[in-house]
Amino acid sequence: MPKLLCLLPWLRLGLLALVASSLAACARNTAHHEESFVFGTRVEITTWGVPDAKSREAVGAVLREFDRMHRAYHGWQPSELTALNEALAKGETATVSPELAGMLVEAKTLAAKGGQLFDPAIGKLIGLWGFHRDQYEPVTPDPAALQAAVAAHPTMDDLTIDGTRVSSRNRAVQLDLGGYAKGWALDRAAAILRDQGVSNALVNIGGNVLALGAKGEQPWKVGIQDPRGAGAIAALPLKDGEAIGTSGDYQRFFERDGQRFCHLIDPRTGSPAAETRSLTILITARPRAGTLSDAASKPAFIDGAHWRERIAAYGISEGLRVDATGRIQVTKALARRIEWLNGSKPDQLVE
Repeated sequence: MPKLLCLLPWLRLGLLALVASSLAACARNTAHHEESFVFGTRVEITTWGVPDAKSREAVGAVLREFDRMHRAYHGWQPSELTALNEALAKGETATVSPELAGMLVEAKTLAAKGGQLFDPAIGKLIGLWGFHRDQYEPVTPDPAALQAAVAAHPTMDDLTIDGTRVSSRNRAVQLDLGGYAKGWALDRAAAILRDQGVSNALVNIGGNVLALGAKGEQPWKVGIQDPRGAGAIAALPLKDGEAIGTSGDYQRFFERDGQRFCHLIDPRTGSPAAETRSLTILITARPRAGTLSDAASKPAFIDGAHWRERIAAYGISEGLRVDATGRIQVTKALARRIEWLNGSKPDQLVE
């Protein structure tokens, strides 16, 4: 990808991890890198300055946790979440695990802050477009079914969560945590790594990245993917506890008759959002930074021209948008930290 020295090959993800200053670092055993495939995407974990045996043990604990979460909260294969969805569709109250109840409470709050534009309750819409499958193909949703799903207007606000008891006043609610669980998993990974004595690491889950500590005397650095090219448009250093997330129309999509249909559905229309190619946000160090990196980028992606107001609702001032024509907009706060690559430059600076 760009002219940056790195350990990893460039991956076609929303964010590309630049995890070391040179290949010579491998020889010094300062970095340990592992990859897996969970949550329907590639997962990368890199530790720094930790003996290989200790790093493998810590990373193994993280990957086992990711696998547990994937199985427990899969939205379509039998899981605790599908059992909850079955109960909600029948108008019944279900008792869920404390963990799932906590996830739903947080997701409900985050969805409200985003004006319900990204809402885990629209599982039926996701299914109609075929994006519930790991392997998907061009789908033409039945117009009547699509219209009915939009008219039912399911949202997280329809849920009543009383301790571990969950019910819904709207039977059209079908929960899909696929666009939320990656961020939750980042925060879980950070907690596990710290508990295992790893204080310097970079965790990348399909373009959502969380940094712990640094890579020696330098900060971790990530690249922001060109949504229509093989390289990066910019690089960004991450400080301890910071996270960055990108929503893009190139991560899960299909094309039909020259038109691109991505997996990010606008609940107002029932169709994939089409005004944005990619939307990147930087979450400065704060509690739940990983979760916020996943959830907060999506309303801004979907709402297109109003993206700045959408990220501000989450208390985020650092953002970058590539619109449907390829124009790059970046907030002044992020522009002060970013390094432009491969001839890229912003077309507009915004407050």
